[in-house]
Amino acid sequence: MTYTDALIPVPVGPLQVGAAADSSAPLIQFSLIVPTYNESKNVAKIVKQLTELLDDCLPGDYELILVDDNSPDKTWQIAQALTPHYPQLRVMRRETERGLSSAVIRGWQVARGNILGVIDADLQHPPEILIQLLKQIQNGADLAVASRHVEGGGVSEWSFIRRFLSRGAQVLGLLIVPNVVGRVSDPMSGYFMVHRSAIAGPCLNPMGYKILLEVIGRGRVETIGEVGYVFQEREEGESKVTWQHYLTYLGHLVRLRSRGRIARLRRQFPVGRFLRFGIVGLSGVFVDMAVLYLLSDPSTLGWGLTRSKIVAAEIAILNNFLWNDAWTFADIAQAQKGWNARIKRFLKFNTICLAGLVLNVLLLNFLFNVVFGQQHRYLANLIAIAVVTLWNFWVNFKLSWRVTQIKK
Repeated sequence: MTYTDALIPVPVGPLQVGAAADSSAPLIQFSLIVPTYNESKNVAKIVKQLTELLDDCLPGDYELILVDDNSPDKTWQIAQALTPHYPQLRVMRRETERGLSSAVIRGWQVARGNILGVIDADLQHPPEILIQLLKQIQNGADLAVASRHVEGGGVSEWSFIRRFLSRGAQVLGLLIVPNVVGRVSDPMSGYFMVHRSAIAGPCLNPMGYKILLEVIGRGRVETIGEVGYVFQEREEGESKVTWQHYLTYLGHLVRLRSRGRIARLRRQFPVGRFLRFGIVGLSGVFVDMAVLYLLSDPSTLGWGLTRSKIVAAEIAILNNFLWNDAWTFADIAQAQKGWNARIKRFLKFNTICLAGLVLNVLLLNFLFNVVFGQQHRYLANLIAIAVVTLWNFWVNFKLSWRVTQIKK
């Protein structure tokens, strides 16, 4: 049995990546981990595609490490049978541990490369994006992430529910650990590569299958590059994403937050865009105030305060969206032409702002009824608007102008 067709012994102990590869074999530039579970129908295809791609750009200077969690469909066995034909392929069979994140780290622990990567085996991650990710690392990035939410990115066929859950998970992350989740446009991505030096040393403790959060939160990641990619639908096999994964993801966010190992936010704050957003928001204040006066003042219609506020805020939201779409985020909107794309942007913008409206209404009533008294309704309204402004900017900046649906 040769070096290439033997199963790799599974490391034991803490999930900790060494500063240098612990191997008698020569060091290489790139190690790509392919975690698998019941991927027998896809494994030959993904190995073939990856090998053809990497043989061209890194001949003899890479390895593929397939880490299988003892799949009932014998994925590991099929992969092992491929090793005589693919000298760069190595296979690990884990019989006692489970989980995508820990599988990736176990693979990194035996890897010989200075650059460590991960890609799914289900063919939903286009292999050709690896070349662009490698260029990001070679140009100085500590971490290169394939993102569905930057230029060139998208998803092929996602239901409304799946989109909603994905966006909701990202918003939760922004609220709980903003200095981790806010550093990348697609924190749910499972397709990335990282320089070994950026994660060597710390004991990693991931939960579920979103290992990127752990890499950013506990690693020494200074510079991050992002590359757009289109997330494909499965050709073979079944999706492994369940409700339990979303609950585990939430637990992971809480763990990162509670332990305080949050990487510092070093992305440049978008000052120019924020100022434009603020100017637009100011115009919305005048719209909001004017409509609130017309609806609620005793000398006009005399509606109740809460009902008047809801109508006034919705009209102000429409005003703000039109100006933001035409000015604040014009560069992004121009790349997403058509009424369908504009309507989707508005619905997301409106949903985020309506969440802010709930906070706004609660705060307004508190200030109006408890703090200032009924003689200062407009001051209370102005303060409520100011408090919600940061929410609206931050979440809209991250989500609203990131339309990802594409044509098949």
